Amino acid sequence: MYGNLIDQLIDALRCLPGVGAKSAQRMALQLLERDKAGASHLASTIAEAVEKVGRCERCRTLTEHARCNICGNSARLETLICVVENPADLYAIEQAGGFRGQYFVLLGHLSPIDGIGPEQLGIDQLIDRLRNEEVTELILATNLTVEGETTAHFIADKAKSLGVAVSRIAYGVPMGGELEYVDGGTLNLALQSRKEI
Repeated sequence: MYGNLIDQLIDALRCLPGVGAKSAQRMALQLLERDKAGASHLASTIAEAVEKVGRCERCRTLTEHARCNICGNSARLETLICVVENPADLYAIEQAGGFRGQYFVLLGHLSPIDGIGPEQLGIDQLIDRLRNEEVTELILATNLTVEGETTAHFIADKAKSLGVAVSRIAYGVPMGGELEYVDGGTLNLALQSRKEI
């Protein structure tokens, strides 16, 4: 509609999550009409990131080094590993600011129907860490989905067989939330994971 290059740019922007045709069009036109310097910077930064960013050899999160900043930080607790499904989950926990241990990023969850088994999730690499490092507790922070729960149970069984304590993050009522607005499943989980005060 606009010309080959502009149409290609609009189409390329649609690969971003939550960006539909209209949003992609607005972004493309903004970059081309009003912010060509910003567009050049964005393009070069994306190209450099695609070329240089890979996976941490220890925890599998995104990094531009062999080991990420968390794995390379000697102040972090080596005895505590939190297992998450993806780098976004790791960043969410880090932004909360209360966890000082290490991580392992699965890059998904068990889903035999999609051909995703333990090998694709690096579970053998995680088990090697549990065998070879002084890990005393494994915290499972997979998503509260059927696949996330299945993945958590699979990993828990493996870790327990090695004598590592396993815990699951609690799910429940959010801070500031009112009970009347919380869905039934969340409320039931909150009741089941209650603790003594």
